[in-house]
Amino acid sequence: MSTKVKYEMEFPIQASPSLLYQYISTPSGLSEWFADNVNSRGEVFTFIWEGSEEQAKLLSKKSGERIKLRWLDDEDEPYFFELRIQVDEITKDVSLMITDFAEDEDEIKEGKMLWENMVTDLKHVLGSA
Repeated sequence: MSTKVKYEMEFPIQASPSLLYQYISTPSGLSEWFADNVNSRGEVFTFIWEGSEEQAKLLSKKSGERIKLRWLDDEDEPYFFELRIQVDEITKDVSLMITDFAEDEDEIKEGKMLWENMVTDLKHVLGSA
């Protein structure tokens, strides 16, 4: 069992939390920005990118707030990725909080760049770019 490094990122998003939740929790929403295509059957989500396919199991979901998934390749590992909506109580600013894991420091940089690119796509889809 390898030990991965946890990292978190925060992205301000100019969209309502309910709209943002649709884009982070449904196959149709995720296929708009996260992958080329996304299907789900029960608790298993299938993500398709340019012909390659990855599956993730839904670990938990809180309506309007967050979704947590684990890649099936990591099924015996404690690792996951989580997309969580955070709303500032005073300013009502909406942020997308991302928690993920990487093998090492180099992979963290790569992972962060990948998330930044995907969230840029998400903002574009939401019209908040």
